[in-house]
Amino acid sequence: MSTDETSARHRETILQGRTSLGIELGSTRIKACLVDSDDPSTVLAVGSHEWENQFADRMWTYSLDAVWSGLQAAYAELTADAERRHGVRPETYGAMGVSAMMHGYLAFDANGESLVPFRTWRNTTTGRAAAELTDLFGVNIPLRWSIAHLHQAVIDAEPHVARLSSLTTLAGYVHWRLTGREVLGIGDASGMFPIDPATHDYDAGLMARYNDLAADRLPVVSLAELLPEVIVAGNPAGTLTPEGAALLDPSGALRPGAVFCPPEGDAGTGMVATNSVAPRTGNVSAGTSIFAMVVLERPLAKLHHELDLVTTPAGDPVAMVHCNNGASELAAWVGLFSRFGEAVGSERDTDAVYDTLFREALQGDSDAGGLLAYNYLAGEPITGLPEGRPLVVRTPESRFTLANFMRAQLYGVFGTLALGMRVLAEEGVALDRMFAHGGMFRTSGVAQRFLAGALDAPVSVADTASEGGAWGIAVLGAFATRAESTQELDAYLTSHVFGGFAFETTNPHPDDARGFATYLEQYRSGLAIERAAVDAIPPKGHTA
Repeated sequence: MSTDETSARHRETILQGRTSLGIELGSTRIKACLVDSDDPSTVLAVGSHEWENQFADRMWTYSLDAVWSGLQAAYAELTADAERRHGVRPETYGAMGVSAMMHGYLAFDANGESLVPFRTWRNTTTGRAAAELTDLFGVNIPLRWSIAHLHQAVIDAEPHVARLSSLTTLAGYVHWRLTGREVLGIGDASGMFPIDPATHDYDAGLMARYNDLAADRLPVVSLAELLPEVIVAGNPAGTLTPEGAALLDPSGALRPGAVFCPPEGDAGTGMVATNSVAPRTGNVSAGTSIFAMVVLERPLAKLHHELDLVTTPAGDPVAMVHCNNGASELAAWVGLFSRFGEAVGSERDTDAVYDTLFREALQGDSDAGGLLAYNYLAGEPITGLPEGRPLVVRTPESRFTLANFMRAQLYGVFGTLALGMRVLAEEGVALDRMFAHGGMFRTSGVAQRFLAGALDAPVSVADTASEGGAWGIAVLGAFATRAESTQELDAYLTSHVFGGFAFETTNPHPDDARGFATYLEQYRSGLAIERAAVDAIPPKGHTA
């Protein structure tokens, strides 16, 4: 098919609404991605908007006003991109979907009014609640889970608890405002409260235990009254209302009626974006946080505080290694080097600076020359730190070069993740393939290579690595409106989405694997320095 014919076909696809629009609210960027519903591997247009969380009153948060202004900006950029590429602005879609950062705490009263500022997954103020619930349930309840946030509010007798009418996640909130339905995809729901894989719903036995624990301290008889309805991928989850259309597109061009798939968390859309929803597959997603998802063949033998159990968007059990701190500290150093370039009259765009520094890291020693980098901007539950202090540590004997510095920074992104993955290895969890996605993998052959060394396993990256979850939720939108209504998600991805995809696979280099193992041993020992820094250096505005 000629270029003109392809362009005409894409234009007609957009005009007729044979498309799926995916929107993901990530930690630093809101992305929108439009795909052909009949061929979701074809991206028709994209848009994005950068945003940042705030640390206010010792809580990590985003304002709800920023949610909507960011969504509107990303959507407007997508429609403008569609017009630039295809000469037409979309006015309707065959399917839509919303994805966002998982977990956290969005609490509303009976009138739909927010009761407290959004408490994101990044907060580590729920230690007492998480420990109490882990003991009660016999499964790990991490600090960031919604039930931990709720129970901490109950323990602290926060005044708003008496007015609670509903709880949801960020994706659930946006979906609710666009469709009027308070629902969640099963993957996102599994980060609010444990899921029973047999029923594909919240675990009724654990729910009963919590109801007994919280009796007379909640304004409802059962926790179930507060939580969103759970829906498995492939099922429709509402339609775009006139109010929702006006909220997303204040210009008035967007027409209501698009079918929505269940709203999902970024972990689930990352699995979709890397075709990692079948047992013995896994993926690593790197952004502000970094996490690995491994789809399980069998239950884990015992409880591990480093691991939490969630599900794929289809409801299959997944072991998750979630680290609060990902690539943000690395980005800060890239920003510093960018400014140095400007100061000496050698300005480069950000992508070029990343590329230069990443490739310099390839020249470093396999163990980073004895340097250590801790990327802890926030607390890190896996290593038992309630707060974070970014650190670079070296001894007088360390080989302090730019190459080793950058390799240490890249290793630091994977350090805590590697500690958690060692636990999975000890459980005997088998992996046939591991995929990676996120912006740091755009520089070919660097982060991917170091991750392979850190995991001592092959790592694959596809062309969708930087699009990530926005594309993944667009695919789930197309899946919800597919013609073959009985087709399973894994089969759909293999036959309709990834059939023509080329994955670049990097095997671990023996020197990298040995060097990272040495680095990780020192990293584990050096955590004592990190703990001392947390104790010694209070946050700005607080005294020790």
